[in-house]
Amino acid sequence: MKDVYRLEDLVSREVLDAGADKPARLAVLGWPVKHSASPRMHQPALDAGGMDVRYIRLEVEPGRIPEAFERMRALGFLGCNVTVPHKLDALENCDEVDGGAKSLGAVNTVVFGGEKTLGFNTDGPGFARAVEEEFGRPLAGLKVVIAGAGGGAGQAIATQCVMLGVPDLLLVNRTVAKLETLAERLGKLGSTTRVATMSFEDGGLAEACRGGELIVNTSSIGLKQGDPPILTSDCLRAGQLVYDCIYAPPVTPLLALAEAAGCRTANGFSMLLHQGALAFQRWFPGTDPLEAMRAGLAQRS
Repeated sequence: MKDVYRLEDLVSREVLDAGADKPARLAVLGWPVKHSASPRMHQPALDAGGMDVRYIRLEVEPGRIPEAFERMRALGFLGCNVTVPHKLDALENCDEVDGGAKSLGAVNTVVFGGEKTLGFNTDGPGFARAVEEEFGRPLAGLKVVIAGAGGGAGQAIATQCVMLGVPDLLLVNRTVAKLETLAERLGKLGSTTRVATMSFEDGGLAEACRGGELIVNTSSIGLKQGDPPILTSDCLRAGQLVYDCIYAPPVTPLLALAEAAGCRTANGFSMLLHQGALAFQRWFPGTDPLEAMRAGLAQRS
């Protein structure tokens, strides 16, 4: 068995399943994908359910999603998760796309059902569940600030916020042009949410951030050692909720700053967990994989 598979391994069951006790029928697709924690939560859930299925990491080069889907269907895969940078390509290569995924503008969960490839997105709903689990408050009632909103995760979470009707949503990004396009798309969802945009250099940013109840980092800033906090301390006030979508390291520079300011904090572990459970339920309706997944993720390798 391999830690990471490539498309060249999807030539036959003999090659793909060599040395394995279960057939690979689910995968996470990314470039790169070696870091993905998805197998660590999905495999325990599969095993707990007594399913004869193996979940693998599949490294797919940009532009090769159509080939990946074709090979996976030919080998009898049930579906897959899709991560960076393939979520838009996945959306474009599904036969049918769920309304939520269309609104979010990306697909992160695929079901190979019958003759059709079906696309879904569990990122936004998974985030909403994570916020309620971590802070005991529904996302729909919070004034939200999203830092780094121009990327895929930021856009998905922003869309989820608007779909739920949060009262106020502030989008912050280095490049404001990206936000204007997003804000225009959000405006077409027919929500009552008041959407504002700012750059990190805007002089009124600190005051605007302090007016928020939930601050979310959806950028990759904080992932690497030595990264600065994405926001400065004057953007924070005691009692705010601060969620960083990064889960490794568990305490990012933003979360350390927020804890020092008296904020309640949480990292992306819970979002990873909840979006994974929702994806699992797309493949296996009626199942409840959450606790098996939680235990699997707790076994950090």
